[in-house]
Amino acid sequence: MRIAIVNDMVMAVEALRRVLLHARGHELAWIARDGAEAVERCAQDTPDLVLMDLVMPEMDGVEATRRIMARNPCAIVVVTASVNGSSSKVFEAMGAGALDAVNTPTFELPGTPGGPDALLGKIQTINRLLGTDLRKRPHPAPPLAPKPPSPSPRPRLVVIGASAGGPAALAKILSQLPADFGAAILVVQHVDSQFVEGLAHWLDYQTELSVRLVREGDEPQPGTVLLAGTEQHLVFTSPTQVGYSALPLDCTYRPSIDVLFNSAEEFWHGDIVGTLLTGMGKDGATGLKALHNAGHHTIVQDRTTCAVYGMPKAAVELKAASEILPLEKIAPRLMNLLLHPARRNGRH
Repeated sequence: MRIAIVNDMVMAVEALRRVLLHARGHELAWIARDGAEAVERCAQDTPDLVLMDLVMPEMDGVEATRRIMARNPCAIVVVTASVNGSSSKVFEAMGAGALDAVNTPTFELPGTPGGPDALLGKIQTINRLLGTDLRKRPHPAPPLAPKPPSPSPRPRLVVIGASAGGPAALAKILSQLPADFGAAILVVQHVDSQFVEGLAHWLDYQTELSVRLVREGDEPQPGTVLLAGTEQHLVFTSPTQVGYSALPLDCTYRPSIDVLFNSAEEFWHGDIVGTLLTGMGKDGATGLKALHNAGHHTIVQDRTTCAVYGMPKAAVELKAASEILPLEKIAPRLMNLLLHPARRNGRH
C-alpha cells in the first residue's frame, strides 16, 4: 500500500516514518502538516491509507477525514497521542469515515510498550480489507419489496453491524429511539477494544436507551443496547443469553458481524431485524443473508448516507436486504416494525 502521514509534529512524523520501514511491501506516499494540506494532497494523489492526526492547525483531523471521504475516499486510521484522552474526537472521526484509531507509536522497538506493533497490526488488517475499492461507489440495486412486520408476540431483537462511519450512524439511530423501545438491541461495531468502553459511554449519552458492554451471560432485554466489548465474537450461548467466543478463528474482524448475525438466526426464538450500516469490507453481508433467508426483516443503509459503501454494497449484491434506507429513516422504520407493547395494547 501507499501510505500518507498527516501530522504537524516532527517527532511523530519521524516515528510513523520508521514504522513504515517495518511494514514490508508498503511505501510512504507523502506527508502533510495539517488537515487542509491533506485534503489537497489527497485530491492530487490519493493514497491507499492515510495516518491522520486529530489536533492540527488550519483544519483538524475530523474535518479533514470528512472532506477526504466525501471527495477522494481512501482508508483512514486516526493516529493520535492518546486515543482514550481524545475519545469524543476519535468517535467523530470514525463517524466521518475513519476505520480505526491507535496511539502514536514512540521510538521503541517492536514487541515493547509504545512500539509499532499496534499500528503495524492495523496496517496489515486494512491491507487485507482493501479488496473493496473505496474509490468506487456504484449505485445500489433497487430495494427489494419490504416484508410486512409480523404481529407475533414473540420476543423481538434488533442486531446491528457497523464499521467505518459507524459511531455517528449508531448515534443517529439510537438517538431517535424512545426509552420504551420494544426490542432488545445487540451491536457489533468494528472498533479497537482499548476504547470500546468509551464508545459505549459516548453512545449512552446520545440516547434514552441504556447502552453498555456485553457481559458474559447477559440476557438481551427491551430498552437496552448491548455492545460487543472484546476482540472475541459476540454470540448467543443459549436462546436467552449472550457471551463471547474465540471461534471462528479465521475472521479478519474480531468481533465479526457475520458471527453475531448467524448466531442470532440459530438461537433466538423470536422476531429479528438485522441492520447493516456503513463500513469497509464485506463483514455482515452473509450473516444478513442468513437472517433474510430465514424470514427475518433486514435493513441496509443506502449508498448516499454511508461514509463507506462497502459492507452495505456487499449485502445488496447478495440480495440480503429486505429494504435499503437512508440513515435518517432507519430508526422510524425500526419503530414501525417493532411496535411498543404499550401502543399495541392501546395505551398512549
